[in-house]
Amino acid sequence: MLTAAVAGAVAVLAFAPFGYWPLQIASLGVLFYQVLRASDIKKSALVGWAYGFGWCAAGTHWLYISMHRYGDMAAPLAVIAVALLALLMAIYVALAMGAASWLRQRWTLSIPVMALLVLPAMWTLFEWTRGWLFTGFPWLATGYAHNASPLAGFVPIVGSYGTGWLAALSAGALLLTMHRTRWPALAGVVALYAAGFALQGVAWTHAVGRPISVRLLQGNVPQQEKFDPGFVLGALNMYQKAITAAPADLIATPETAVTVLPHQLPPGYLDNLASYAQGTGSTILLGMPVLDEQQQFYNAALGITGQPAGVPYYQYRKHHLVPFGEFVPPGLHWFVAMMAIPLGDMGRGAEVQPPLAVRDQLVLPNICYEDLFGEEIAGQLASAHRAGRQSASVLLNISNLAWFGDSIAIPQHLQISQMRSLETGRPMLRATNTGATAVIDGKGVVLSQLAPVTQGALAASVQGMGGMTPYILYGNKLMLALTVLALAAAVLLGRAGQRRGAGQ
Repeated sequence: MLTAAVAGAVAVLAFAPFGYWPLQIASLGVLFYQVLRASDIKKSALVGWAYGFGWCAAGTHWLYISMHRYGDMAAPLAVIAVALLALLMAIYVALAMGAASWLRQRWTLSIPVMALLVLPAMWTLFEWTRGWLFTGFPWLATGYAHNASPLAGFVPIVGSYGTGWLAALSAGALLLTMHRTRWPALAGVVALYAAGFALQGVAWTHAVGRPISVRLLQGNVPQQEKFDPGFVLGALNMYQKAITAAPADLIATPETAVTVLPHQLPPGYLDNLASYAQGTGSTILLGMPVLDEQQQFYNAALGITGQPAGVPYYQYRKHHLVPFGEFVPPGLHWFVAMMAIPLGDMGRGAEVQPPLAVRDQLVLPNICYEDLFGEEIAGQLASAHRAGRQSASVLLNISNLAWFGDSIAIPQHLQISQMRSLETGRPMLRATNTGATAVIDGKGVVLSQLAPVTQGALAASVQGMGGMTPYILYGNKLMLALTVLALAAAVLLGRAGQRRGAGQ
């Protein structure tokens, strides 16, 4: 179990900011090897549990910063909370490896069948389950490590989870280099990566309309000051000056750049921004909370285009909320009470919301944690396509990661946004409080970004993209079909082997 935990922790080096993606395949190879050597289902599950703990604890240790530094939770309790989360998330790996071991015993499966069909499929299915069960926590999903590997060519087809399955398949195949099937396994890995490299040259989407000019603001407001009433006015003035410093087709602020409700703003604040937008032809996307007619709060983005008086501003309301950050799961208010963080139960925006028109482009916002859920973003694009409407041509993420300091959470989140660009073939813009504020093209390449934990504005010209990738049209269905087929093939091979054994 110690070896498994270390292997899981080492796998974090495959992700941003390190990027040593081959380590992830080697790490999974160690896990699969240990499961194949385990003598029973319980030992396989324990090995998986240890691996998952090392993976999650090393990869999300920055949660300690938000709970201790900004939430005033006692350091020992914050450490325990991070460890408990890692232990809970590790259950998915334990179940995956335990289920794989059960199938092996039930059908007397061979090592090649386990390495190529069962273990990669079980790993992927339970990783996908982690991404949606109890609202999901898909951080550090396997596929994210491969945004810059040859497997990136498969992302527009099978998405991040399908790419994770291919990585696990690679690990199983390389494991067979210690088996008598080493040469076919090596040939398969070479063919897989060659195909991925070739697929990177396929243009799934195409340019639409004229490029737009953008200015993405990074306020670098310290988290300890952000919600302090004594600092709110200063932040409002800072963002007003940053917005009106220069015109652009789209000017975007970070998530909750404005921390008060519209009716709590200084008189004329939004009107002055609207006048500037109208006078310069700019569109402003302002991150701020809003309140509906039922007095329900929403984490939202307000689109100000200089519309005539009486015409409501564009609104995007966050749909996928963060547990404990934006809603409190039933029965767990006692945990929130241990932290001095302004939390509450917010409302959920609609699953499908209209994009914001910016000249020739349609910009689809998402807020912070939402861009971890690729199928939801792809679903919005597919919904417009199926309804005969033009789908969004540019994606925009507004975030505030100041909760996690200058930690690896910032480059990890940037890598997640790169995966969304690869899946959809759309550029992704990022306007954040402390980083990473960046422009990503439709191939997942970061074209420009601001240095983290600095104040500034990133100016760029962005070309919108149209068309449908297979992932937009089918989401995770292709990945699910492939993994289920792999398991079905394993069972059929197992049955055939049992019949041959009985015949002898």
